[in-house]
Amino acid sequence: MYSLNAVMMEQLFHFSHEHVLSLVQLQPRQENSNDEDEDEDGVEYGDDFWVKEDDEFGICEMCKEEIYWFHLCYYSCKDCNYSLHKFCAQLPKTKQDHPHQLQRYFSRMISPCYACGDEHSGTFFHCTTCSWFRIHLDCCLLPAKLLIQQFTDGSFSHSHMLTLSYSFPYIERKAKFLPNCIVCDDFFEFNKWLYRCDRCRYYAHVRCATSRKDAFMSYLTYANLGKTYKNFKDHDHPNLIRCPFPDESFNLLMHHFINKGELPIKGKIDGNMFSHEHPLVLFDTQESLINKSVSLHDPVKRVQLLCDGCVRPITDIPFYKCSQHSCDFILHEWCTRLPSEIQDHHDHPEHTLVLLQKAPTNFVGVFWCKICGVPCNGFAYGCKQCEYYVDVNCGFLPDVITHAAHPNHLLQRFKPSAIETRERCKACFCVTERIGYYCPSCDFFLHNYCALLLPGMIRHKYDKHPLSLRYLPAENHASEYFCEICEDECDPIFRWFYHCSTCASTMHTECAPLKLQCEQYTSSYTGKGIFEFYNVKFGRRHKIQDHKHHVTFVQGIIADGQCSVCHRQLQYGMIFKCFGCKYAIHMGCLSESRLIPPLEFV
Repeated sequence: MYSLNAVMMEQLFHFSHEHVLSLVQLQPRQENSNDEDEDEDGVEYGDDFWVKEDDEFGICEMCKEEIYWFHLCYYSCKDCNYSLHKFCAQLPKTKQDHPHQLQRYFSRMISPCYACGDEHSGTFFHCTTCSWFRIHLDCCLLPAKLLIQQFTDGSFSHSHMLTLSYSFPYIERKAKFLPNCIVCDDFFEFNKWLYRCDRCRYYAHVRCATSRKDAFMSYLTYANLGKTYKNFKDHDHPNLIRCPFPDESFNLLMHHFINKGELPIKGKIDGNMFSHEHPLVLFDTQESLINKSVSLHDPVKRVQLLCDGCVRPITDIPFYKCSQHSCDFILHEWCTRLPSEIQDHHDHPEHTLVLLQKAPTNFVGVFWCKICGVPCNGFAYGCKQCEYYVDVNCGFLPDVITHAAHPNHLLQRFKPSAIETRERCKACFCVTERIGYYCPSCDFFLHNYCALLLPGMIRHKYDKHPLSLRYLPAENHASEYFCEICEDECDPIFRWFYHCSTCASTMHTECAPLKLQCEQYTSSYTGKGIFEFYNVKFGRRHKIQDHKHHVTFVQGIIADGQCSVCHRQLQYGMIFKCFGCKYAIHMGCLSESRLIPPLEFV
């Protein structure tokens, strides 16, 4: 009876033939090279014999393919003209996933293969009991385990062995967010074979994992898959922005203005430059921070310090702060260099955009950026004639960038012009018509805010280790992913996330910025790839008529209940809240006539 241990057996009893088969070497062994003269004198070969490369080897009786010298060896019957490829001889009578005996079709045929679902030409095996079960010889020879990089020439790589699996039931795929093939990005059929990693969420079709089709060219037509080759020269793009930025201390304006010109840093500037009533004082040393009792932004220590211009964290010196202790108006040093106007802006070339400290949209200066669609109450560039306003970061979007999620290819600034050309973001899986970054050769698209506002590493009070931005499921993590902030399950297949491999901690990209109050999460409400109020600076206190206490501009959470005016839920909204009583009101429900000028930040 045939045994799987017969990998290099000198003699083999095979189920397909009544005689013993002997192993024939197609190239002479080294130890026999000195005995060539003896062989020519008529010494008989043993059971393990060899032949010259120019001998005729015949046809394999199982697959009906010719036996060539490069096969190195084959099994042959001395009593009759019966030969088998070595690998055909090692085929078992039954496959592990099928309980019945398989028989070979005697003639070559063209037919779909039950195992992989593709149409093949050649040798097939069929089940003697189940007429529908028919698999091609190539699928019969699939290894039980493999390293994908060895079969894809390194274009795809994974640190663990992949195991051959004979089905992928829908209920299992749904529980894992319906993953696609890591190579071709196509879906899996529940009854088709695949390769999977037992320790990670890593899956591939058998044809993709073994590169059987078209010399492995199919992966070139898909985005974010496998190794990409550089399509630009560095010297042609000396100021190229490489995303993601390393951490929260980097941002687009810093990159744009930090090395622009030779403007001296002034110790004190006039606040009138930014429509502010007080002078601004420079903080450029650690002593100046200590003397003024100012703490830099530190998420681990739950200290928040946001610039009033770009609404990005201030994590280092230098920066400017209002000279009045009770006023927390503060700016990055590079935000003081913002030009007073922008001409020929790519999204609004008709008119000049003017720098505004406060957009004339409402009494707190909140506007929705026309480019990214995210609310903002920082500085804006605007055209009052057209009521067109963008935040200062979107005012300076670069023409091209690169991103680690799609390395070596330039991503061009791109705006879908019609519904037919809407693109689905690879970071958040949302369809959009807004400006983003696009690789046309790979059909790879990112929202501008997913590309530019998600840093590669963050620190959070909930984890002593930094969390890294992940584009694919983490290795050695086959279990579910749950966000530490909102406690909802994360989708690691189609949405980026932050993850700590040491602690196995995970956070939605839209939840990760929340440091002070985790109940502020908006992931289940908006579905965006970033926090809904990423560009809003909360905390300024106001005095309103008909209420004895001050109210604070904050984000509503479920504990705030209902609005005192419209009686709708305050959660997920921008609200004015009184911490002295239970009074709370939507921003849109408070008329400007009732508002007294702002006081300070809490």
